[in-house]
Amino acid sequence: MKIEKVNAHLHTPYSFSAFSGVEEALDKAVQENVKVVGINDFYTTAGYQAWAEGCQKRHLYPLFNIEFISLNEEDQKAGLRVNDPGNPGRTYLSGKGLSYPFHLAEPYASQLAAVRREANAQVESMCGKLNAVLAEKQAGFQLDFQWIEKKLTRGSIRERHLAKALRMKVYEHCQDDPQRIKALLETLWGGKEMKSAVENQAAVENEIRSNLLKAGGAAFVPEDPKAFLPMQTVCQIILAGGGIPTYPFLADDAKGGYTDFEGDLEKVANVLRQRGFYSVEFITTRNDVALLEKYASYLNDQGFVVTLGSEHNTPAMEPVELFARHSTPLTDKLLQINYEGACVVAAHQHLVRQGLTGYVDASGKADPSKRPYFIELGDQLIHSI
Repeated sequence: MKIEKVNAHLHTPYSFSAFSGVEEALDKAVQENVKVVGINDFYTTAGYQAWAEGCQKRHLYPLFNIEFISLNEEDQKAGLRVNDPGNPGRTYLSGKGLSYPFHLAEPYASQLAAVRREANAQVESMCGKLNAVLAEKQAGFQLDFQWIEKKLTRGSIRERHLAKALRMKVYEHCQDDPQRIKALLETLWGGKEMKSAVENQAAVENEIRSNLLKAGGAAFVPEDPKAFLPMQTVCQIILAGGGIPTYPFLADDAKGGYTDFEGDLEKVANVLRQRGFYSVEFITTRNDVALLEKYASYLNDQGFVVTLGSEHNTPAMEPVELFARHSTPLTDKLLQINYEGACVVAAHQHLVRQGLTGYVDASGKADPSKRPYFIELGDQLIHSI
């Protein structure tokens, strides 16, 4: 089996992305010899057609995924940090290998649409508070939410779009003068010193987000509980869309620490199985390569489908080819685990598209003993393009 490079988790401008568009993401994949690429936007499948057509044109193999933020009330009540280190109970989930062309029956389609509306409404409220800050500080301009929605998004609006829009307006208003830009931004965030170089636009946007839009910032708006569906409801939506519910590991932080939920590897594997998860993923740039291999290998040996990705859901442009923390290359073992996981997802979405049962059935159950068959089928599919 020829092990191909895979990036199974890429955000596009259909949510928020470092890429200017789907074309740029896929062109970079070709340049970096990444053969299998997974679109993985928040709350939307709107980019699937462009992804499919762009992959076909470049002889790449597409994976069709989605991402949610869910809530597990039991974990929240217990104060358990899952894969959001700042919010107990809040749990990021992905769906891998959804059906394409995508179709979602009721009530799931309405549930998904409602979550998108709530997320957009929260950012609109944040824009209103940001304009109040701009007025109070006499910045000399305001942000136009409709303009942001029309010019900077593909319908899904996130706080990073606000940070980008504010950065653009500040630079325009200050006529790109570094001293004026620095002075105005420091005024907007209450005199706090600006750490980023003006020419590093991605870093400036991150500072804007941190100082104004996150908890404690003057334009912060808490998310409405309606914006978070229960974990099991999210899994039902993913299954109804033909996908595989997938748990994204945060894994080790810069100090080698883990969240409460993820610290005991044997225990977390058992709990995930009990909750009906047969698939997990890692965003490799977050993790030390040795600790990443330890977690990914153990979970793979325990029968989980394991895939790896980069996200690209910040303004900073990184390689599409995967690396661990500090730009460390992945080990051969990690490359194999990732490729075999991608093969399972590829085979799953191929079978589901034909109306057949994929790696997980309609109730979400999987038979890990069938994983070798799915790996073999996926490998054939990927090498047939």
